[in-house]
Amino acid sequence: MENQNQNQISNFEIEPRINKWKDRANFALEIIKTVIISLAIIFPIRYFLIQPFMVDGASMEPNFYNSDYLIIDEITYRFENPERGQVVVFKNPDNKKEYFIKRVIGLPGEVVRIQDGGVFIRHIGSDDFIELKEDYLPKNLSTMSVGEDVMVPDNSYFVLGDNRSNSRDSRYFGAIPENFITGKVWLRGYPFNRIKLFTNQN
Repeated sequence: MENQNQNQISNFEIEPRINKWKDRANFALEIIKTVIISLAIIFPIRYFLIQPFMVDGASMEPNFYNSDYLIIDEITYRFENPERGQVVVFKNPDNKKEYFIKRVIGLPGEVVRIQDGGVFIRHIGSDDFIELKEDYLPKNLSTMSVGEDVMVPDNSYFVLGDNRSNSRDSRYFGAIPENFITGKVWLRGYPFNRIKLFTNQN
């Protein structure tokens, strides 16, 4: 009888231990499943839909400042073309490991002229240059010309920084090919007092 009681006590002790290990194993399995599902969702979003960038420099002041943290929309331009006025991030034509942030000014087939501090556009099929109204810039800002009129090639875009006196842009390296463009600015997430969603830039 004494041995039987000992066996019963031993069995009661082992069963909770087994259940405890099962609970831990199930918990670990749930964590692994959650991580895998999260990666399956986050990975394509991070690498194919949006991408974070930090502004480095003053070429887009006063609209974007150094160290602004931006989220770039990478998917829109797979279905539609960049539009005038949109702020885009693209590979530096002189160093594809670097990225620039500028504003789209001239579209494919247009001619861009910078004259008397203003930017003028000759649209396809027109002989006249029309001055571009840039409400996103400070009043009385002057755009310096560094060359002649620029004919924007097919599948390319003429871009300028908002800080026209301190920006290396299409005035220096010409129009950028469309396939150099990573995406357009969608959200400024930092600094917190300047959080902004850029839904209609043009």
